[in-house]
Amino acid sequence: MTTWNSLRISLVQQASGLEPDANRSLLAELTPSDSDLVVFPEVFARDFGKPGSDLSPFAESVDGAFGTELTRVAKKRGATVVAGMLEASGDPDGRPFNTLLVRGGAEGAYRKIHLYDSFGYKESDALVAGAVEPVVVDIDGVPTGLMTCYDLRFPELARSLVDQGAELIVLPAAWVAGPRKVDHWRTLVRARAIENTVFIAAAAQSAPRYCGHSMIVDPLGDVLAEAGDGDEVVSATIDRAVLEEARRTNPSLVNRRM
Repeated sequence: MTTWNSLRISLVQQASGLEPDANRSLLAELTPSDSDLVVFPEVFARDFGKPGSDLSPFAESVDGAFGTELTRVAKKRGATVVAGMLEASGDPDGRPFNTLLVRGGAEGAYRKIHLYDSFGYKESDALVAGAVEPVVVDIDGVPTGLMTCYDLRFPELARSLVDQGAELIVLPAAWVAGPRKVDHWRTLVRARAIENTVFIAAAAQSAPRYCGHSMIVDPLGDVLAEAGDGDEVVSATIDRAVLEEARRTNPSLVNRRM
């Protein structure tokens, strides 16, 4: 991976709907033209629907209709675009993977490792977990780790990505609204950034079902951009000099003993 200096990031905070065609059309409408990296939320191709819904009819291959449109939009904007989809898995029960696609200036995919069997939900009834294989891609020279939503609550995944060289972690989410949930989200996004001295770009679906508050956080925990709870696009430029200074100031990755 080549050395980088700066990267312009935009987070598209938008609630996806139940009609895949409508969600696909939003990719071109909402992707800004002035960013190096654009991040859409988790399962942007088609929302989960009601808890317990069968998601198998909405599973696609990574080069299906959603992936094809994502690639077209990314190339037209001259950017890398990340967005979540439901990927056909071959599971005997038809459960899809919850997958992030990276298209445009970089190519990659990440299948969500930690399924949301928590807070009264059981995501594993409708989806199948990906293999425990942390994914790092090169986005304009920036080594970038991929995580999805509930993965945020598992610090070992973020640390594994940083151990593989990640200097930015991209985190699409559909963080379900509820008591304490915004506080958990903001606290955990900043904690993952601080403890790993890494940038985090966390793009969430918007209210009322989800929490919003998409955030770009720097390696010392400073919030560079944050949305409210509605539909919104927020942007910031990250600089490698900030990461280098953070790792000099707080050399916790060097000092750790476990």
